[in-house]
Amino acid sequence: MNPEVRGNRLLSLDVFRGATLASMVLVNDPGSWDHIYPPLEHAAWHGWTFTDTVFPFFLWIAGVSFMLSMARRMERGDHRGQLFWHVLRRSLIIFAVGLFINGFPYFHFSRIRYMGVLQRIAICYLIAGSLALVLKIRGLIVATVALLAGYWLLMLLVPVPGCGAGSLAKDCNLAKYVDNIVLAGHMWSGTKTWDPEGLVSTIPAIASMLFGLLTGHLLRMNRTPAEKTAWLFAIGNLLLFAGLVMNVWLPINKNLWTSSYAVFMAGLASVIFALCFWIVDVVKLRRWSRFFAIYGMNALAVFILTGLIGRLLEIIAISGQPLGTRIFDSLFAPLASPINASLLYALANVVFYFLLVYLMYRRGWFLKV
Repeated sequence: MNPEVRGNRLLSLDVFRGATLASMVLVNDPGSWDHIYPPLEHAAWHGWTFTDTVFPFFLWIAGVSFMLSMARRMERGDHRGQLFWHVLRRSLIIFAVGLFINGFPYFHFSRIRYMGVLQRIAICYLIAGSLALVLKIRGLIVATVALLAGYWLLMLLVPVPGCGAGSLAKDCNLAKYVDNIVLAGHMWSGTKTWDPEGLVSTIPAIASMLFGLLTGHLLRMNRTPAEKTAWLFAIGNLLLFAGLVMNVWLPINKNLWTSSYAVFMAGLASVIFALCFWIVDVVKLRRWSRFFAIYGMNALAVFILTGLIGRLLEIIAISGQPLGTRIFDSLFAPLASPINASLLYALANVVFYFLLVYLMYRRGWFLKV
Protein backbone atom coordinates (compact mmCIF):
# COMPACT_ATOMS: atom_id res chain seq x y z
CA MET A 1 0.00 0.00 0.00
CA ASN A 2 1.77 3.14 -1.21
CA PRO A 3 1.01 6.71 -0.16
CA GLU A 4 -1.00 8.68 -2.69
CA VAL A 5 0.90 11.57 -4.23
CA ARG A 6 -1.02 14.32 -6.00
CA GLY A 7 1.42 15.97 -8.41
CA ASN A 8 4.44 16.56 -6.22
CA ARG A 9 2.37 16.80 -3.02
CA LEU A 10 1.69 14.37 -0.23
CA LEU A 11 -1.73 14.97 1.27
CA SER A 12 -0.26 14.44 4.75
CA LEU A 13 2.20 17.26 4.09
CA ASP A 14 -0.64 19.61 3.14
CA VAL A 15 -2.42 18.59 6.35
CA PHE A 16 0.68 19.23 8.46
CA ARG A 17 1.24 22.57 6.72
CA GLY A 18 -2.40 23.53 7.22
CA ALA A 19 -2.32 22.63 10.92
CA THR A 20 0.80 24.78 11.27
CA LEU A 21 -0.89 27.69 9.47
CA ALA A 22 -3.99 27.40 11.65
CA SER A 23 -1.69 27.41 14.69
CA MET A 24 0.00 30.55 13.37
CA VAL A 25 -3.33 32.36 13.12
CA LEU A 26 -4.35 31.12 16.57
CA VAL A 27 -1.25 32.51 18.29
CA ASN A 28 -0.94 35.69 16.20
CA ASP A 29 -4.51 36.96 16.57
CA PRO A 30 -5.72 36.95 20.19
CA GLY A 31 -8.47 39.30 21.22
CA SER A 32 -6.25 40.84 23.88
CA TRP A 33 -2.48 40.57 24.17
CA ASP A 34 -2.91 41.06 27.93
CA HIS A 35 -4.98 37.89 28.28
CA ILE A 36 -3.37 34.86 26.63
CA TYR A 37 -2.95 31.29 27.81
CA PRO A 38 0.82 30.63 28.35
CA PRO A 39 1.17 27.98 25.59
CA LEU A 40 -0.12 30.56 23.10
CA GLU A 41 2.72 32.97 23.91
CA HIS A 42 6.37 32.70 22.97
CA ALA A 43 8.75 31.67 25.73
CA ALA A 44 10.03 34.80 27.45
CA TRP A 45 13.60 33.86 26.45
CA HIS A 46 15.08 30.40 27.02
CA GLY A 47 12.75 27.42 26.69
CA TRP A 48 9.85 26.84 24.33
CA THR A 49 6.07 26.77 24.12
CA PHE A 50 3.53 25.56 21.56
CA THR A 51 3.86 28.95 19.84
CA ASP A 52 7.59 28.41 19.34
CA THR A 53 6.96 25.33 17.18
CA VAL A 54 5.20 27.22 14.38
CA PHE A 55 8.07 28.91 12.53
CA PRO A 56 10.55 26.00 12.55
CA PHE A 57 7.77 23.71 11.36
CA PHE A 58 7.20 26.03 8.38
CA LEU A 59 10.88 25.85 7.44
CA TRP A 60 10.97 22.06 7.87
CA ILE A 61 7.85 21.64 5.72
CA ALA A 62 9.29 23.95 3.06
CA GLY A 63 12.38 21.76 2.91
CA VAL A 64 10.34 18.58 2.45
CA SER A 65 8.20 20.21 -0.26
CA PHE A 66 11.26 21.51 -2.07
CA MET A 67 12.87 18.09 -2.25
CA LEU A 68 9.70 16.36 -3.46
CA SER A 69 9.17 19.01 -6.13
CA MET A 70 12.74 19.46 -7.34
CA ALA A 71 13.57 15.77 -7.42
CA ARG A 72 10.67 15.17 -9.80
CA ARG A 73 11.73 18.07 -12.00
CA MET A 74 15.29 16.75 -12.15
CA GLU A 75 13.99 13.29 -13.03
CA ARG A 76 12.06 14.67 -15.98
CA GLY A 77 15.23 16.31 -17.29
CA ASP A 78 15.08 19.93 -16.13
CA HIS A 79 18.52 21.54 -16.25
CA ARG A 80 20.11 22.55 -12.95
CA GLY A 81 20.47 26.09 -14.23
CA GLN A 82 16.70 26.27 -14.76
CA LEU A 83 16.10 24.92 -11.28
CA PHE A 84 18.50 27.41 -9.71
CA TRP A 85 16.76 30.26 -11.53
CA HIS A 86 13.45 28.98 -10.15
CA VAL A 87 14.91 28.98 -6.63
CA LEU A 88 16.34 32.48 -7.02
CA ARG A 89 13.16 33.90 -8.56
CA ARG A 90 10.92 32.36 -5.91
CA SER A 91 13.18 33.57 -3.09
CA LEU A 92 13.18 37.13 -4.40
CA ILE A 93 9.38 37.17 -4.76
CA ILE A 94 8.81 35.80 -1.25
CA PHE A 95 11.27 38.34 0.19
CA ALA A 96 9.53 41.16 -1.70
CA VAL A 97 6.11 40.04 -0.44
CA GLY A 98 7.46 40.08 3.12
CA LEU A 99 8.76 43.63 2.65
CA PHE A 100 5.42 44.69 1.17
CA ILE A 101 3.52 43.37 4.18
CA ASN A 102 5.98 45.05 6.56
CA GLY A 103 5.49 48.39 4.81
CA PHE A 104 1.73 48.21 4.24
CA PRO A 105 -0.08 50.58 4.01
CA TYR A 106 2.17 53.62 4.51
CA PHE A 107 5.50 52.31 3.17
CA HIS A 108 7.81 54.47 5.26
CA PHE A 109 10.99 53.14 3.71
CA SER A 110 13.19 55.13 6.07
CA ARG A 111 12.16 52.81 8.90
CA ILE A 112 10.60 49.76 7.23
CA ARG A 113 11.55 46.46 8.85
CA TYR A 114 13.90 44.60 6.51
CA MET A 115 13.54 41.14 8.01
CA GLY A 116 10.51 39.08 8.99
CA VAL A 117 9.02 35.60 8.68
CA LEU A 118 8.68 35.59 4.89
CA GLN A 119 12.09 37.23 4.45
CA ARG A 120 13.73 34.53 6.56
CA ILE A 121 11.89 31.82 4.65
CA ALA A 122 13.14 33.40 1.39
CA ILE A 123 16.79 33.46 2.55
CA CYS A 124 16.61 29.89 3.83
CA TYR A 125 14.91 28.75 0.62
CA LEU A 126 17.61 30.36 -1.52
CA ILE A 127 20.57 28.91 0.38
CA ALA A 128 19.14 25.51 1.31
CA GLY A 129 17.62 25.08 -2.15
CA SER A 130 20.89 25.94 -3.85
CA LEU A 131 22.74 23.44 -1.66
CA ALA A 132 20.17 20.77 -2.52
CA LEU A 133 20.85 21.26 -6.23
CA VAL A 134 24.57 20.57 -5.89
CA LEU A 135 24.91 18.23 -2.90
CA LYS A 136 23.85 14.66 -2.32
CA ILE A 137 22.54 13.35 1.00
CA ARG A 138 25.94 13.07 2.67
CA GLY A 139 26.86 16.60 1.60
CA LEU A 140 23.56 17.96 2.96
CA ILE A 141 24.20 16.26 6.30
CA VAL A 142 27.68 17.80 6.46
CA ALA A 143 26.26 21.23 5.57
CA THR A 144 23.59 20.94 8.28
CA VAL A 145 26.12 19.97 10.95
CA ALA A 146 28.50 22.72 9.80
CA LEU A 147 25.81 25.41 10.05
CA LEU A 148 24.71 24.30 13.51
CA ALA A 149 28.24 23.88 14.86
CA GLY A 150 29.44 27.09 13.23
CA TYR A 151 26.61 29.12 14.75
CA TRP A 152 27.21 27.54 18.17
CA LEU A 153 30.88 28.50 18.01
CA LEU A 154 30.06 32.04 16.87
CA MET A 155 27.65 32.62 19.73
CA LEU A 156 29.96 31.20 22.39
CA LEU A 157 33.41 32.27 21.22
CA VAL A 158 33.11 35.64 19.44
CA PRO A 159 33.52 38.48 21.98
CA VAL A 160 30.87 41.19 21.98
CA PRO A 161 31.79 44.72 23.19
CA GLY A 162 30.42 45.21 26.68
CA CYS A 163 29.36 41.56 26.97
CA GLY A 164 32.41 39.43 26.31
CA ALA A 165 32.21 36.01 24.67
CA GLY A 166 29.49 33.45 25.27
CA SER A 167 26.73 35.71 26.54
CA LEU A 168 23.22 34.64 25.57
CA ALA A 169 21.37 37.31 27.54
CA LYS A 170 18.50 39.08 25.79
CA ASP A 171 20.28 42.44 25.76
CA CYS A 172 23.82 41.15 25.38
CA ASN A 173 24.63 38.61 22.65
CA LEU A 174 26.30 38.43 19.25
CA ALA A 175 23.05 38.26 17.24
CA LYS A 176 21.75 41.45 18.86
CA TYR A 177 25.11 43.18 18.36
CA VAL A 178 25.21 42.40 14.62
CA ASP A 179 21.54 43.35 14.14
CA ASN A 180 22.23 46.70 15.78
CA ILE A 181 25.02 47.37 13.30
CA VAL A 182 23.45 46.10 10.07
CA LEU A 183 19.71 46.57 10.65
CA ALA A 184 19.71 49.69 12.83
CA GLY A 185 16.41 51.55 12.44
CA HIS A 186 14.88 48.69 10.44
CA MET A 187 14.15 46.06 13.09
CA TRP A 188 11.07 44.58 14.70
CA SER A 189 9.03 47.32 16.38
CA GLY A 190 8.52 45.14 19.45
CA THR A 191 12.16 45.60 20.46
CA LYS A 192 13.87 48.06 18.08
CA THR A 193 17.23 46.85 19.45
CA TRP A 194 17.26 43.27 18.12
CA ASP A 195 15.25 41.27 15.61
CA PRO A 196 13.86 37.75 16.23
CA GLU A 197 14.36 37.13 12.50
CA GLY A 198 17.77 38.80 12.43
CA LEU A 199 20.79 38.02 10.28
CA VAL A 200 23.05 35.89 12.47
CA SER A 201 20.22 33.70 13.77
CA THR A 202 19.24 32.93 10.18
CA ILE A 203 22.29 30.64 9.96
CA PRO A 204 20.78 27.80 12.03
CA ALA A 205 17.35 28.50 10.49
CA ILE A 206 18.87 27.35 7.18
CA ALA A 207 19.73 24.10 8.94
CA SER A 208 16.05 23.78 9.95
CA MET A 209 15.12 23.75 6.28
CA LEU A 210 17.94 21.34 5.48
CA PHE A 211 16.46 18.89 7.99
CA GLY A 212 13.28 19.06 5.91
CA LEU A 213 15.24 18.49 2.70
CA LEU A 214 16.80 15.37 4.20
CA THR A 215 13.34 14.17 5.21
CA GLY A 216 12.24 14.69 1.60
CA HIS A 217 15.08 12.38 0.53
CA LEU A 218 13.83 9.79 3.03
CA LEU A 219 10.29 9.96 1.69
CA ARG A 220 11.55 9.34 -1.84
CA MET A 221 13.54 6.24 -0.92
CA ASN A 222 12.40 2.85 -2.16
CA ARG A 223 11.02 1.77 1.21
CA THR A 224 7.61 0.62 2.35
CA PRO A 225 5.36 3.19 4.03
CA ALA A 226 5.79 1.35 7.33
CA GLU A 227 9.58 1.57 7.03
CA LYS A 228 9.42 5.28 6.18
CA THR A 229 7.17 5.93 9.17
CA ALA A 230 9.51 3.98 11.45
CA TRP A 231 12.51 5.97 10.17
CA LEU A 232 10.67 9.25 10.68
CA PHE A 233 9.88 8.27 14.27
CA ALA A 234 13.37 6.99 14.98
CA ILE A 235 15.19 9.99 13.50
CA GLY A 236 12.73 12.38 15.12
CA ASN A 237 13.24 10.92 18.57
CA LEU A 238 17.03 10.91 18.14
CA LEU A 239 16.92 14.60 17.23
CA LEU A 240 14.65 15.35 20.18
CA PHE A 241 17.11 13.63 22.50
CA ALA A 242 20.07 15.40 20.87
CA GLY A 243 18.33 18.77 21.24
CA LEU A 244 17.72 18.16 24.93
CA VAL A 245 21.35 17.15 25.48
CA MET A 246 22.56 20.23 23.60
CA ASN A 247 20.21 22.35 25.73
CA VAL A 248 22.46 21.67 28.74
CA TRP A 249 25.22 23.80 27.16
CA LEU A 250 23.28 25.90 24.65
CA PRO A 251 19.70 26.64 25.82
CA ILE A 252 16.77 26.08 23.51
CA ASN A 253 15.82 29.61 22.43
CA LYS A 254 13.56 30.62 19.56
CA ASN A 255 14.62 34.27 19.39
CA LEU A 256 18.27 33.29 19.00
CA TRP A 257 17.29 30.16 17.01
CA THR A 258 19.99 28.30 18.91
CA SER A 259 21.38 25.09 17.44
CA SER A 260 19.66 23.10 20.20
CA TYR A 261 16.36 24.73 19.23
CA ALA A 262 16.85 23.88 15.53
CA VAL A 263 17.67 20.24 16.29
CA PHE A 264 14.88 19.79 18.86
CA MET A 265 12.21 21.33 16.61
CA ALA A 266 13.33 19.27 13.60
CA GLY A 267 12.88 16.18 15.75
CA LEU A 268 9.43 17.28 16.91
CA ALA A 269 8.38 18.03 13.33
CA SER A 270 9.56 14.59 12.20
CA VAL A 271 7.63 12.77 14.93
CA ILE A 272 4.40 14.72 14.35
CA PHE A 273 4.66 14.34 10.58
CA ALA A 274 5.27 10.60 10.99
CA LEU A 275 1.89 10.34 12.75
CA CYS A 276 0.23 12.47 10.08
CA PHE A 277 1.87 10.50 7.24
CA TRP A 278 0.74 7.18 8.68
CA ILE A 279 -2.83 8.25 9.43
CA VAL A 280 -3.50 10.28 6.27
CA ASP A 281 -1.43 8.67 3.50
CA VAL A 282 -1.03 5.10 4.68
CA VAL A 283 -4.11 4.15 6.70
CA LYS A 284 -6.07 6.80 4.73
CA LEU A 285 -8.19 8.10 7.60
CA ARG A 286 -8.82 11.47 5.96
CA ARG A 287 -12.23 12.87 6.77
CA TRP A 288 -10.93 14.77 9.81
CA SER A 289 -8.05 16.29 7.84
CA ARG A 290 -9.91 18.20 5.11
CA PHE A 291 -10.02 21.45 7.09
CA PHE A 292 -6.23 21.44 7.51
CA ALA A 293 -5.52 20.20 3.97
CA ILE A 294 -7.45 23.11 2.44
CA TYR A 295 -5.62 25.52 4.74
CA GLY A 296 -2.29 24.00 3.70
CA MET A 297 -2.85 24.23 -0.04
CA ASN A 298 -2.75 28.04 -0.01
CA ALA A 299 -0.02 28.84 2.48
CA LEU A 300 1.25 32.02 0.83
CA ALA A 301 -2.29 33.37 0.54
CA VAL A 302 -2.80 32.85 4.29
CA PHE A 303 0.47 34.67 5.05
CA ILE A 304 -0.55 37.63 2.90
CA LEU A 305 -4.18 37.79 4.05
CA THR A 306 -3.31 37.60 7.75
CA GLY A 307 -0.59 40.23 7.34
CA LEU A 308 -2.71 42.75 5.42
CA ILE A 309 -6.03 42.25 7.22
CA GLY A 310 -4.30 42.22 10.58
CA ARG A 311 -2.66 45.55 9.77
CA LEU A 312 -5.97 47.06 8.61
CA LEU A 313 -7.68 45.99 11.84
CA GLU A 314 -5.03 47.96 13.71
CA ILE A 315 -5.15 51.19 11.71
CA ILE A 316 -8.85 51.51 10.84
CA ALA A 317 -10.47 53.21 13.82
CA ILE A 318 -14.08 53.68 14.93
CA SER A 319 -14.58 56.44 17.49
CA GLY A 320 -10.85 56.43 18.09
CA GLN A 321 -10.74 52.69 18.77
CA PRO A 322 -8.94 50.24 16.40
CA LEU A 323 -11.41 48.10 14.47
CA GLY A 324 -9.95 44.84 15.81
CA THR A 325 -10.32 46.02 19.40
CA ARG A 326 -13.84 47.27 18.66
CA ILE A 327 -14.86 43.85 17.30
CA PHE A 328 -13.39 42.08 20.31
CA ASP A 329 -14.99 44.39 22.87
CA SER A 330 -18.39 44.31 21.18
CA LEU A 331 -18.73 40.65 20.16
CA PHE A 332 -16.36 38.54 22.24
CA ALA A 333 -15.60 40.26 25.56
CA PRO A 334 -19.22 39.89 26.78
CA LEU A 335 -19.19 36.12 26.14
CA ALA A 336 -16.59 34.90 28.64
CA SER A 337 -13.76 35.77 30.99
CA PRO A 338 -11.07 38.00 29.44
CA ILE A 339 -8.68 35.13 28.70
CA ASN A 340 -11.38 32.88 27.21
CA ALA A 341 -12.88 35.74 25.22
CA SER A 342 -9.41 36.41 23.83
CA LEU A 343 -9.13 32.74 22.86
CA LEU A 344 -12.57 32.79 21.22
CA TYR A 345 -11.50 35.77 19.13
CA ALA A 346 -8.38 33.90 18.01
CA LEU A 347 -10.42 30.81 17.11
CA ALA A 348 -12.83 32.99 15.15
CA ASN A 349 -9.87 34.28 13.18
CA VAL A 350 -8.82 30.69 12.40
CA VAL A 351 -12.32 30.01 11.01
CA PHE A 352 -12.46 33.34 9.16
CA TYR A 353 -9.22 32.75 7.25
CA PHE A 354 -10.26 29.18 6.53
CA LEU A 355 -13.43 30.47 4.89
CA LEU A 356 -11.35 32.77 2.70
CA VAL A 357 -9.01 30.01 1.52
CA TYR A 358 -11.96 27.63 1.19
CA LEU A 359 -13.54 30.02 -1.30
CA MET A 360 -10.23 30.12 -3.17
CA TYR A 361 -10.06 26.31 -3.06
CA ARG A 362 -13.58 25.95 -4.51
CA ARG A 363 -12.64 28.24 -7.39
CA GLY A 364 -9.31 26.54 -8.02
CA TRP A 365 -7.30 29.60 -6.97
CA PHE A 366 -3.91 28.67 -5.55
CA LEU A 367 -1.38 31.44 -4.96
CA LYS A 368 2.04 30.21 -6.09
CA VAL A 369 5.32 31.86 -7.01
